[in-house]
Amino acid sequence: MGLSVRVVLVEFGDGRWLVAAEVVGGVERVARGRVKALVVLCVMQLMIILDGTVVTVALPTIQGDLGFSQAGLAWVMNSYLIAFAGLLLLAGRIGDLVGSKRVFLAGLGLFTAASLLCGVAGDAEVLIAGRFLQGVGGALASAVVLGMIVNLYPAPGEQARAMGVYSFTSASGASIGLILGGVITQTIGWHWAFLINVPIGLAALAAALRFLNAQNGLGIGKGADVLGAALVTAGLSLGVYTIVQTAEPQATLWRTLALAAASAILLAAFVLRQARIKNPLLSLHIFRKRRLTVANVVVVLLFAAGFGFQFTTALYVQRVLGYDSLTTGLAFLPAPIMNALMSLSIAPKLTVRFGPRKMLIIGLAAFLVALLWISQAPVDGSYVVNVAPVLAVMGAGIGLAIPAAIMIAMSGADAKDAGLASGLNNTAQQAGAAIGTAVLATLAASTTTSRLAHGASDVLALRDGYGVAWLTAAAFVLAALTLATVTGRE
Repeated sequence: MGLSVRVVLVEFGDGRWLVAAEVVGGVERVARGRVKALVVLCVMQLMIILDGTVVTVALPTIQGDLGFSQAGLAWVMNSYLIAFAGLLLLAGRIGDLVGSKRVFLAGLGLFTAASLLCGVAGDAEVLIAGRFLQGVGGALASAVVLGMIVNLYPAPGEQARAMGVYSFTSASGASIGLILGGVITQTIGWHWAFLINVPIGLAALAAALRFLNAQNGLGIGKGADVLGAALVTAGLSLGVYTIVQTAEPQATLWRTLALAAASAILLAAFVLRQARIKNPLLSLHIFRKRRLTVANVVVVLLFAAGFGFQFTTALYVQRVLGYDSLTTGLAFLPAPIMNALMSLSIAPKLTVRFGPRKMLIIGLAAFLVALLWISQAPVDGSYVVNVAPVLAVMGAGIGLAIPAAIMIAMSGADAKDAGLASGLNNTAQQAGAAIGTAVLATLAASTTTSRLAHGASDVLALRDGYGVAWLTAAAFVLAALTLATVTGRE
């Protein structure tokens, strides 16, 4: 930089290039600052994703140490999921009102403190309480991340690359978590599945204070709808509970229908209130934006298929092919590798050239092929033939589809609604993940039970159950592909 300045002075002698050099230096500093900010945002997202899958692998050990019943053990996951999914929409709007940096810092701090509480938990009640608080903190931080990324990178090309990094963090974090979960649980104990978040969270907090720019919110008076907040949070939380409770022994059809009806009534009351008050928590005009609405429906279907696929495939590898937890995690490596290749390198370039809609269609088509492929996996399946290539194709498809869907959804929102659109998209992701896991797990279990009743062997009954689940996931992806193809044209 110093040599450039001297050459400029010698050449022109009037300082014009000196000013240009200083401007370039400033641009470079801004670019480096944005990269650091992006890293902070993605680290938080990675912590949230990793925490879920690391804990999943550690559940059997947690059950033995803390004396959970089988039904009670599910609440290690459910308490987090209910808080997280129920608060995302509200958290996104709070970010619009008081400033996204404040909400992000509050969420990151609470998530880190709750992780410490989980890590030192000596009984089941404390662990479940800590998981609930983790969900609250995760919702606060995660709800504003997408809006902050869009503000950091408004240009299409840069935004495509940034969304590629974000989607890689989200999609591959789950697979990486399976590996870490096996290593941590088998070497240093399940407590460290939570305690590992503490030093990472503290470092992220320090970096966030330094590198994230403060943004002025609209002000609480622009949307402080307390009753609306209570209605939507209760409705969403009850809706998620309705889904996850279907796996409990006391779940019946009528109980599930009653809970679903109550959730629907709460959400309907919320919508009616938003249509009538002056400063709504959720401005319903956002749903008039076709691109945003269609993209969020696609996200629900995509995440339902993706998380359900991962859950059932991990069970197939363990219970049918006979892998242990650590080997199962390692078996998933093709997915994050291909996802990284696509979302970090290839997808941003293709998105700039062809647009996010075409990338979304191609990614969904690849994921559909992967699901149809694995649905034919036999009882004595081969990892090389029936699992590894499926995970590679799935990873590539997800690496194209997720950043494209997010870009389409966020591009449909105005700057003043960025936090709301971010929270809405995150809610769509979590709702899809909850629905997909619950539906596919229930279908797999009921099919397996039916096949056992008709005399099938244990392994064959399990394989048939997973086969039905994979075909259902394929139906989700086909529906998303149809929506992306016939609507939302650019």
